Amino acid sequence: MDEQRLIYDAQKGDLEAFNRLVLAYQDVIYTHAFRMLGDESAADDAAQETFIAAYKAICTFRGGSFRAWLFRIATNQCYDELRRRQRRPTTPLEPFTADDEGVESPKWMGDDSNSPEDALEQEALKEALQKCLNGLPREFRSVVLLIDVQGLDYAEASQALGVPIGTIKSRLARARLRMQHCLQAYWELLPEKFRLKDEGS
Repeated sequence: MDEQRLIYDAQKGDLEAFNRLVLAYQDVIYTHAFRMLGDESAADDAAQETFIAAYKAICTFRGGSFRAWLFRIATNQCYDELRRRQRRPTTPLEPFTADDEGVESPKWMGDDSNSPEDALEQEALKEALQKCLNGLPREFRSVVLLIDVQGLDYAEASQALGVPIGTIKSRLARARLRMQHCLQAYWELLPEKFRLKDEGS
């Protein structure tokens, strides 16, 4: 995919070129929104609004990382939804479908386990990770998701969130520490690298 050519054509009004950009990024944008919001329907809406906003604003894109530019729009859409939730009754931590059925395995939580025991442990760990993510302030959550999950570098995350690289590094360090402490409640599920050492050990 010649991304720069597609962007140039989309800026000239070529809808097909923009649709190819959407196809290239729709999965990662949805995943980011789902992990920010913990809800499939809200993530679908946020992803859709992201691409609508991106199409309307694509002529303002002046270079740099297009991926980071999209993540900035998506993150702002998620922040808007989180602000709306603060004005409404709180939603459960567990994601739900449109029929109010609990989602046992959201689409971003793939399962490659080989045994039922492994599958149960992996599912429990994924639930623990999502609960700890949900417990982070939104500014911390977005940094963790962009860098540790989506693989953006510090400069791209800085562009995506509109804050200095030093702020990105500080938030990421604090977010990782909070995640590590939160996950200690699920000690038996954690890989060794996530376990905090006892002070006496």
